[in-house]
Amino acid sequence: MSNLLRSLVLSALFLLCLPAEANPGAQTVWRLLDYVAVDYPEAVQGGEVVNQLEFDEMVEFSASVRERLAALPDAGSHPELMREAEALEAAIAAKGDPAEIGVMARALAAAVLEAYPVPLAPDSVPTPAAAAPLYQQQCASCHGTEGAGDGPAGVGQDPAPIDFTDEARARERSIFALYQVIEQGLEGTTMGSYAHLPADDRWALSFHIGQYAYPADLVEPGRQLWEGSDEVRALLPDLATLIHVTPATLAAEVGEDEARALTAYLRRHPEVVQSVQEPAGLLALARERLAQGTDAYAAGNQREARDLVLSAYLDGFEPMEPLLAARDAGLMAEIEEAMAELRSRIAGSADVAQVQAQADAVDALFDRAEVALAPDQASDASSFIGAFTILLREGLEALLIVIAMIAFLRKANREDAMPYVHAGWVGALLAGVVTWIAATYLVSISGASRELTEGFAALFAAVVLLFVGIWMHGKSQAGAWQRYIQEKLSHALNRRSAWFLFLLSFVVVYREVFETVLFYAALWSQGNGGAIVAGGGAAALVLVVVAWAMLRYALKLPIARFFALSSILIAVLAVVLAGKGIAALQEAGWISMSMFNGPRVDLLGLYPTLQSVGAQVLVLAVIAAGFMYNRFAEAGRPATA
Repeated sequence: MSNLLRSLVLSALFLLCLPAEANPGAQTVWRLLDYVAVDYPEAVQGGEVVNQLEFDEMVEFSASVRERLAALPDAGSHPELMREAEALEAAIAAKGDPAEIGVMARALAAAVLEAYPVPLAPDSVPTPAAAAPLYQQQCASCHGTEGAGDGPAGVGQDPAPIDFTDEARARERSIFALYQVIEQGLEGTTMGSYAHLPADDRWALSFHIGQYAYPADLVEPGRQLWEGSDEVRALLPDLATLIHVTPATLAAEVGEDEARALTAYLRRHPEVVQSVQEPAGLLALARERLAQGTDAYAAGNQREARDLVLSAYLDGFEPMEPLLAARDAGLMAEIEEAMAELRSRIAGSADVAQVQAQADAVDALFDRAEVALAPDQASDASSFIGAFTILLREGLEALLIVIAMIAFLRKANREDAMPYVHAGWVGALLAGVVTWIAATYLVSISGASRELTEGFAALFAAVVLLFVGIWMHGKSQAGAWQRYIQEKLSHALNRRSAWFLFLLSFVVVYREVFETVLFYAALWSQGNGGAIVAGGGAAALVLVVVAWAMLRYALKLPIARFFALSSILIAVLAVVLAGKGIAALQEAGWISMSMFNGPRVDLLGLYPTLQSVGAQVLVLAVIAAGFMYNRFAEAGRPATA
């Protein structure tokens, strides 16, 4: 069982810490479907082929979609995707209505993205103006200096280079679609992949190309419309939404002329759209999901309501939780508890009025969070205090366990096993550096990934510490502990056990490092870097002093007393980690949540849910049984000299 648990935990940690890799086959399918949705009206009108070459291309692309989908791994919805692909292919062969073909292609493309996710937005806001020279260097020879598809190298190409100034075509094309073609190229055309360009350049180039169909004289009307309407800004709350919306979709919401003006402005100035990773954008997303969830619950869709409310937490609130914790830890805990209560009411089929009342309470807490997260609240003092308390709080928990292992090895005269423990915590720190780089520059670590990583790591450590604590308690009871050390320890601490010490040291430290990195990344994004470094440095110094004092005290203790105190400390930590692990998996939606009126003490891993408290009670019961067994076993042993 322990080997299985170890394998599961390591696999989960390994997978969760890797950036998500997009499936290139799925990306190709998406691009082909987007091409079909945009270009099919040029091939067929009124059930008749008006452009044979274009129609042949549509037939070829639809067949390629079916073939490529068949080659993809099954993601659960594969049979349904294949049915939709075959239906699209048959509809095109039958010269179906362009509007119907467009709907079918878009729906299938969306389903492919859902089954095989790809990166949906850049990590930073693109700068379209900076891409103008890049366009002239890389694209103008085929697409023309003004994007009209009339470049000298494009003469005679079949199909001809795309005319980016063609508004009829551009209104059906999102920035995301342009990015996909730039990154992957388009099979069956002369358009090759530009994946060798940095991702930031590809995104900036996509926005630059997306401007050509919308002239500069529309920018000012677009700016006035954007700045003067809360309703318009609510339609595009974040960068990801802007990247995926087509002008045609936007026109259906605000009108054709307004959509043209907004597109002209926002594709030149995407920086005015709140990034989804900024607090205001995250709060807007959380509120949107919250409202959608309560609406779904009122309509009787309990499962959809549960998923939407969970998304409000994981995708909206949880990514800004580190920053809010540094600014107002009490408010963060209030929001967590209020959102947990809302999910509990939905799961328990509470009255619609009760669910709506709790959702209103959460929304009121979001108002307070908006004030706390305002940029003007980011002072040097708040950044220093946040950095100091975060590292000290997270570091102490890992420190206690690592110091206990080091002190034990020293007491047992097994210095030869010490490198495994040191390699574990040093490796965890290095993995933390990699996590920092990934979280800051490469990927956005999702709320679910964070909670699952913390949850599985905490439960793994709790299980290990549970048995270690009982074992240590047994050694404190044994009168022949010295003979045990001399005769058995060399066998007990073999190479396999030493590697297990490495694993335990790595997991318990990386769990805390992982959370600390996400907290610090959130703080860093708000500026005040000097204060953050100073706060972290001060906390690190305190941790070093604490570690030195603990080691020195432990070495002075008689070994039996050392085992007794260590067993109690480790047992307490097992209880704490059991509560934290269950709570994290509950927040990720993996374990159900039954709330009750009780205290919430993060330091003790105590949360007012039956499941987390139940897990802690179970751990306490196992500890008590183990300690009692040790006492009875010792009482039955003959006295030794």
